[in-house]
Amino acid sequence: MTTTTGSSTGTSTGTATTAGAKAHARAQEAAHRGRVTTMPTVPASAWLDPPQGVAPKDLVHAEVVAGGGYTHLVVARGTHVRLTDVAGDACAHVLAYRADRPWERLNVADTVKVQWQVYLTTGHLLLSDAGRVLASVVGDTSGRQDALYGTTTRARNEQRYGDGSPQGASPAGRELFALAAAKHGLSRRDLPPSISFFQGVRIDAEGRPHFEGSAGPRRELTIRAEAPLILLVANTAHPLDPRPEFTSTPLEVLAWKGRAADESDPLWTATPEGRRAFANTVADLTARGIA
Repeated sequence: MTTTTGSSTGTSTGTATTAGAKAHARAQEAAHRGRVTTMPTVPASAWLDPPQGVAPKDLVHAEVVAGGGYTHLVVARGTHVRLTDVAGDACAHVLAYRADRPWERLNVADTVKVQWQVYLTTGHLLLSDAGRVLASVVGDTSGRQDALYGTTTRARNEQRYGDGSPQGASPAGRELFALAAAKHGLSRRDLPPSISFFQGVRIDAEGRPHFEGSAGPRRELTIRAEAPLILLVANTAHPLDPRPEFTSTPLEVLAWKGRAADESDPLWTATPEGRRAFANTVADLTARGIA
């Protein structure tokens, strides 16, 4: 059926030709300009509210990820990436890979084991499966995180919410990760356990988990890339969230140029384990001509 130009019900006389389709698409872009809040800002330097002390020209990525959405970015060594829980119910599930060798990736088990700490906050490191530092946590105003329970699966979300597909009303984190990974030539077999921020889990003396939820809106977490990284971020409900309704609100993702840690950085010498991990990282990057 042919409808009148401007209808939202399929084909129209205005889009029956290439020229008409082009005009329609550009009219839609103009109509939505300034009203779409969950998409990247291009260029990133046009972001209206850069972090304090960061020049707009140094921003390399600026985006708001909708609840139930995902993003992915490649960042250089030294880049700072800030995640912000805009409205108080985001949950940032994060995976990290070496951009120059993506088979080296975040190992959550080693991250907590090597540092003797399951609650990761400012001053802690995200370690790879090769014992090297992928990123450092350099800022955290939330204090809510989980390094134990990973993200949600399609089967779990279908059972709980009735849908777990990535395009559905309650997308599973693993499905979103699969889409993000595919943008970098990675597949489901390349998805290890993830870490999540802004929805906390605490373990009691008997080993039972307790979901803490969010610390509130506008809480931030900033990581610094200590190697060139691929970052995958899925913004979806935490697997232990007890609420019967799927709940996920926007997540702000900003990245800007910076410097990686060196031997003068307090994090470098904070612990013997961290010092060894940093030394391993720089030795490898130097051998590859990156550091």
